[in-house]
Amino acid sequence: MTTPLIPLRRQRDYRLLWSARAVSETGSEVARLAVPLTAAVALDASPIQMGVLAAASTFPFLLVGLPSGAMADRVARRRPVMVACELIAGLAALSVPIAWLTGMLTIPWLITVAFAIGVCTVVFRTFNTPHLATVVAEPQRTAAIAGFQSVFSIAQMGGPGLAGLLVALLTAPVAIVVNAVSFLVSAFCLRAIRTPENGTTTRGRGLGREIAEGLRVLMNHRVLRALCATGMIVNVLGAAEMALFVLFAVNVLGLPAPLVGIAAIGFGVGGLIGAAIAPRLAGRFGENRVLLGSVLFFPFGFVATAAAGGPLWLVVCQLGAAEVITGMAVVCYSVCAGSVTMREAPEGLLGRVNATTNFATQGVMALGGVLGGVLGEMLGLRPAIWVCAAGSLLCIVSLWLSPIRRGARPGAAEESPSTAPHPRSDPAASRT
Repeated sequence: MTTPLIPLRRQRDYRLLWSARAVSETGSEVARLAVPLTAAVALDASPIQMGVLAAASTFPFLLVGLPSGAMADRVARRRPVMVACELIAGLAALSVPIAWLTGMLTIPWLITVAFAIGVCTVVFRTFNTPHLATVVAEPQRTAAIAGFQSVFSIAQMGGPGLAGLLVALLTAPVAIVVNAVSFLVSAFCLRAIRTPENGTTTRGRGLGREIAEGLRVLMNHRVLRALCATGMIVNVLGAAEMALFVLFAVNVLGLPAPLVGIAAIGFGVGGLIGAAIAPRLAGRFGENRVLLGSVLFFPFGFVATAAAGGPLWLVVCQLGAAEVITGMAVVCYSVCAGSVTMREAPEGLLGRVNATTNFATQGVMALGGVLGGVLGEMLGLRPAIWVCAAGSLLCIVSLWLSPIRRGARPGAAEESPSTAPHPRSDPAASRT
């Protein structure tokens, strides 16, 4: 007889893991505004310095993304590494206000701090996915991932406003203290988790071989490959659109500066709704059907942005409504894609599969920014966004022609659509 699972909201360790992400993501949203403001206002940074500062936080995805995945599969205890990442990131962030108050802060200092925090972020996320599998039982992982997505959406909605208030009250460099404290609080929450880590480990056969094995699994596994390809398509086109959006909103649509952020707020609201409904949809229809349904809405935001026009109130409503719908779809997709990845990845390879997916889906965003700039220069702003809208249809093609469609069944009966056998985790083994 199967023992009933304790609801996630009553599981102490999941609450601690969720709280760690909540405070850390909120602090990161504050830093997202405070760090560039510190460079621009306090240090009078040049445009090229601002570009290098922005790249410093994302470059670690390309630099350490794949090796961190191999390391995550090598160790049985991943939580100490996650705690160390938060402590190092917290100390790095804390150095900014200290250096500013002592007159030692420079642009290279800020760039170094951004790079250090970026490395910690990449390693943390890579280790977090296999760690989650030890804290949460398999039937509850979709709901657990949805809980994390709600954190990201709330931080995205409230973070910029909180950042603006703190910068106004404390100045930009001092406001970064909030980010430092959030990392340290996150480390404390993680340290308090009691669930023993008995994860599967891999024997070190050489970092290059282990990375190649993760790449090979992702390329040969038709379900994981389809999810990765879809993520790459939407991210490269999303980055291309975002490279043009501010210019398009101000120069073409005539939005005043305070309303340019309406898209981000709408996406955050939609994401919060998506995180709330994704577990229910997955439970009723199965993750595969939710994936197939949600991807149909991906082009909606691109089309609505490209077609926006008219009076100011109408433009705001168009963009806001479109981003709410898109946010719901993207988060529903992300929640179910994360759950399917945890289900489909062969035992002992989850860290590398997750790291390789992040490497691909996050790495293409740099290419997307360049693509957006080139399209905007050659075609004009609105036609370039229409090209992104047309390209987003490839997301539907990528997923609907994959085994995910052939394996889509109601939630209670859903099985892996993969044709390759792989071990499945035992829910009882990872129950808290």
